[in-house]
Amino acid sequence: MSFLNFTTRCLGIDLGTTSTIVAMKDKGIIINEASVISIDKKTGNVIETGNKSKEMIGRTPDKIDVIRPLKNGVIANLRATELMLKEIMNKINKKYGYARTKAIVSVPSGITEVEKRAVEEAVYGAGVREVYLIDDPLAAAMGANINIEEPAGSLIVDIGSGTTDVAVISLGGIVVSHCIKVGGDDLDKNIIDYMRKYQNMEISETCAENIKITIGTVVPGILEDMDIKGRDLRSGFPKEITVNSEQVLEAIEPSMTKIISAIKFTLEKTPPEITADITEKGIILTGGVVNIKGIEELVTSKTGINAYVTKEPLKTVVYGTQKALDNVNVLKKLQSKRRR
Repeated sequence: MSFLNFTTRCLGIDLGTTSTIVAMKDKGIIINEASVISIDKKTGNVIETGNKSKEMIGRTPDKIDVIRPLKNGVIANLRATELMLKEIMNKINKKYGYARTKAIVSVPSGITEVEKRAVEEAVYGAGVREVYLIDDPLAAAMGANINIEEPAGSLIVDIGSGTTDVAVISLGGIVVSHCIKVGGDDLDKNIIDYMRKYQNMEISETCAENIKITIGTVVPGILEDMDIKGRDLRSGFPKEITVNSEQVLEAIEPSMTKIISAIKFTLEKTPPEITADITEKGIILTGGVVNIKGIEELVTSKTGINAYVTKEPLKTVVYGTQKALDNVNVLKKLQSKRRR
């Protein structure tokens, strides 16, 4: 029986630290929700998942546990991840009917075999019958419409919430890769620490994320500001101030330096012949963080190679998993540990 058949539902899943995106063959993206779940501590029952659960962060009574089950691109809470995926599968089944399901799930290229097994266990536990894992950079390359089978190298930089995955793709596989546990969440933490240190102000993760998205920049010369609210660390009372993009630039500089170093490290390990291909084709940037202002300019200036952002960077990986469903050569290379 082939991987694709009329009795089987085929899904591509980008199981990310911040969001979980699911695409179905011939349907496109059908789920795009926050990777958050809220659970009743006493009963263990699921209260909410996804975006509604994200809205509860920092606002719930003690009896409710709001969990982000993935950290740095890998599963930190297996049970919560499984419950979250079960809720997603229930939504799919209610809308499209019940069917035997196979899935290709994207994972960071640097995770261990134990971490891979955790992903498989969570997806199997959610009711999927057959699971294939694909490295994020390979999926991103396919989602960016790169012919991964050609004998020419491409450099993919996937900057997500929990990890930055840098990889050179050629002849259908990864030639060189380097994955670091630095991403958008670290930028948020940088902003929180900066506000605490220089403004004596405590802000929430949600506020830090909004600052990053709204006025965040990685290059100087961009002058924007916004009003934010938090808690004064000295008085304990509410506090409102105005922050600007130059402050954000200073705050996130430590994490951005690590990301640039990861790109440089990968280029240094790349064979000369492939380096020439990359110089000609440019560096491909994808992932949620690449929406920050000036990212193309920064990467280009630090590497000497033109960089460009994919059309829909938040969805590039899941688009790649969807394309992998139709690519027989890719499917042959992906390993399914077992069937259920």
